[in-house]
Amino acid sequence: MSLESPAPMRLRRATMSAITLLGGVSLAVIPAATVSIASRLFTTAEQGVIAVAVTVATFAGQLAFAVIVESRLSSAGTERRVVFPLWLAAASVVAGIAVIATGPNVVSLCIGLPVLVAALEVGRGVSVAERLDRREIWASILVGVGALAGVLAGFAGQAWALAPLVAGIVAATVVRCLPVEHRASRPEPRVMGWVIADTAITGSVSPLLNSMILAFLGPNEAVLFAAISTVSGLLAIPLNFMRLRLLKEHSGLDIAVSGAAVVAAVAALLVAEWLGFFGLLFGEAWTTSATLLPLLVACAWRAASLATTIPFAALRRRGEVRLVTGLRALVSAITFGLAALALATGSLAAVFAGLLVAELVSAVIYEAARRRRVAVERAGAEGVTDAAGRAATDGATAVRHAGDRPHDGAPS
Repeated sequence: MSLESPAPMRLRRATMSAITLLGGVSLAVIPAATVSIASRLFTTAEQGVIAVAVTVATFAGQLAFAVIVESRLSSAGTERRVVFPLWLAAASVVAGIAVIATGPNVVSLCIGLPVLVAALEVGRGVSVAERLDRREIWASILVGVGALAGVLAGFAGQAWALAPLVAGIVAATVVRCLPVEHRASRPEPRVMGWVIADTAITGSVSPLLNSMILAFLGPNEAVLFAAISTVSGLLAIPLNFMRLRLLKEHSGLDIAVSGAAVVAAVAALLVAEWLGFFGLLFGEAWTTSATLLPLLVACAWRAASLATTIPFAALRRRGEVRLVTGLRALVSAITFGLAALALATGSLAAVFAGLLVAELVSAVIYEAARRRRVAVERAGAEGVTDAAGRAATDGATAVRHAGDRPHDGAPS
């Protein structure tokens, strides 16, 4: 038994949660660093293609995460343990070597990026879900240092700027795939199917939307959309952290830590925009456009996910995968429809506003479904209790009546 009092234990747990949460910045900086380096090494047309590839890579990461991590965490009938598979680590190492060997090549980058990002998503997801905090801290440092070195090399116009970025990802992957004592749970096939369908439907919205922006508004707007999505994606770090923890168990502490991190992240992004940091990072695509309003709306869109994540995770913990998939399909259709309508205005701020409205609608839908499910469970529990009470009463009455009847052979 631990000799520590509950208060120090909670403080230490909150501190480790905050440190691990901050490590999520390393995952979010990869798309930003990629777009930044591409702005120095590739033509405008190639940058547009890479911007779409970044969203495709994010989708690939979400899909891999769904198959390897989330399907197991959502299988309520198992121990819900996850590990980083060695085959994905090996694929990431091979993809990293290929990207480094070919130099600034748009084809190899677009092919290798989804594998590298998938390894990042799964590796971090496993570390957060299993509370491998120290390992995750070192992996995050490796990714962050590699991204920083790559961006600085890009500023200097070095053709090898992608090499340190990719090397940092590969090194972090090796750290995250080190052996652990537990084994991965076998996901329930039904659950895995619904989780994959859910992720495929939801995750496809962003690459489809960015492809439409590239086709109708041009490569500059596609790059800017990817850049603003990536910057506002810093807010997704605490939200994804909270989602992972809540899939394991409900935690008011993790919700509070994540909510405070969202507020701090919004303030940090606004300061960085005021100082001109993003213009320096993303170059011409950012400096030649009005970005403050789209960034503000994008931040509001990301922050609104806080209200969506809590009821979503509650439904997943209850094993309601079919219900969640149906709700997510409905929400994805609403999201894509509103964003596509906003695209007709030619304004990225309007596109992000469409995404914000869709997120708020999603929160209402998920919360209503959660409350309905809780009401059904409560009614079922009360029905069982009432039935047990009636059975006990009937049994007591029968015993009493049996005692009142004369015994066989006894005089009446």
